[in-house]
Order: sequence, then structure tokens, then C-alpha cells
Amino acid sequence: MISAGDFRNGITFEMEGNVLQIVEFQHVKPGKGAAFVRTKVRNVITGVILEKTFNPSDKFPSAYIERREMQYLYNEGDLYYFMDNESYEQIPVDKSQLDDNFKFVLENMEVKILSYKGNVFGVEPPNFVELEVTETDPGFKGDTATSATKPAILETGAEIRVPLFIDTGDRIRIDTRTGEYMERA
Repeated sequence: MISAGDFRNGITFEMEGNVLQIVEFQHVKPGKGAAFVRTKVRNVITGVILEKTFNPSDKFPSAYIERREMQYLYNEGDLYYFMDNESYEQIPVDKSQLDDNFKFVLENMEVKILSYKGNVFGVEPPNFVELEVTETDPGFKGDTATSATKPAILETGAEIRVPLFIDTGDRIRIDTRTGEYMERA
């Protein structure tokens, strides 16, 4: 059990049949009245973010989210197959459970499979990936004074904005959390 007075960012707990994760919290002690905890919580299954207030003495059961390292193998229709690196067991995951940042994952990449009580609810790609630019407009030499960008299509099919000096065939590093270009690889 965890009390609302002990809330910290990243803590997961169960409430009303939902698994919630603290995104942001603030202990408020008004001059008049009782103290309370103002939070932003994310439902880890649906991804919905809610604002809630709690009494610091409220208690909730802790929820353990299992993160297993797995290898992405292939997809077949709307099913994406992942292999456990220890048992070599293959697990299918429905496309609806994949976040938008999965578009940066290539076959055979290591990812984290998120599950709660044996039910898979999400896939976490690595924070940074190196991918090849397969299509972009030609760059212009010396045009680095402005922070102008152009569209580029990566080997996974994802489209991002890159600086003007990036050419087709270049390998670049991408932050999968924001979907932004970081640097040349």
C-alpha cells in the first residue's frame, strides 16, 4: 500500500480498477483547511492523463509494471511479434497497443514490453535510434546560419524534419520520445 502523501513522479498504483502512474505531483498546504495532494496521473493502459486531488492519508495498492527486454521480429497484418531474449518465446502484440514512436523501430531491435499481471499493454522503443535517410531533397552547402529544416523519410518509413545539410544515405540519430533529429551518426 502507498499513501498519497508519499506520491513521487513515476510511482504506479491501482485505483478504482485502473492502473495509474504519477506524472506530476504537488503537496499543497493552504493557510486555511486541510492539506491535499494535487496530481496529474496517467492511466498506463489507455494513456489518458487526468488531474486528481487526494487527501494525503488516502491509501492505494501499489501496482508493479513489468518491463521485459525483447527483440522485435516482424509484423503480420495488425500483429507485431516480439521474442523474449531468455526463453525465446514469441509474443504477438496488437497494433492498437503500439505508441506512435514505434515507427522508429526496425526489425531485430531491442525494445521493452510493458505488462501488468501478464497482460501486455505497451511497447517502449529505445530512447535513441540510428536510422538511414532514404529520401530527402538535396542539401545546400553552407546553409547552416538558419535553423531551417526539410522533410526526410527514414528506412522505417517514418517522416521527420532534418537540417538542410542532411542528404539521402546519411545515418542520423533520433530521439524516439520526441521524434526529433539529434545528430549525424
